[in-house]
Amino acid sequence: MTFQTLARTMTTALALVIAMPASPVFADGNRVSVTQWGRDNGVGASLVGRRNQLTVLQEGRGNSSISVVDGNRNQTVITQNGHGNDTVTTQTGNCNVLGVSQSGNHNSASANQQGGCNALGVIQVGNGNTSTTTQIGGGNVIVVVQD
Repeated sequence: MTFQTLARTMTTALALVIAMPASPVFADGNRVSVTQWGRDNGVGASLVGRRNQLTVLQEGRGNSSISVVDGNRNQTVITQNGHGNDTVTTQTGNCNVLGVSQSGNHNSASANQQGGCNALGVIQVGNGNTSTTTQIGGGNVIVVVQD
């Protein structure tokens, strides 16, 4: 692990500890699945509530993913393929669905949902793409595709 990746991962983990003093996975029926291939990849997660699901798949080098979920029956799926991709997701509320897929190098996605029954999808292909999305309320849908 390079010093830069280690510093970034430690900074992100510290931010999670400060922002979310709860256990990384706390409460009934939450599920986390993480698969990583490559090197210097990092994942941080905090799930609070019931029946939340988080799936992260990273392939390549220096990818990072941070996910915070506070509520019930939320689903998050993140896939990153390439080098130096970053994803930060936050879901607060119930029955939200969020997916981020990045393929390429040095892409960045930040996705935030607050409320209930929202759906958000981000697909970024290529290099150097940036996406920042926020939904507040219920029944909202956002789809971002960048190629």
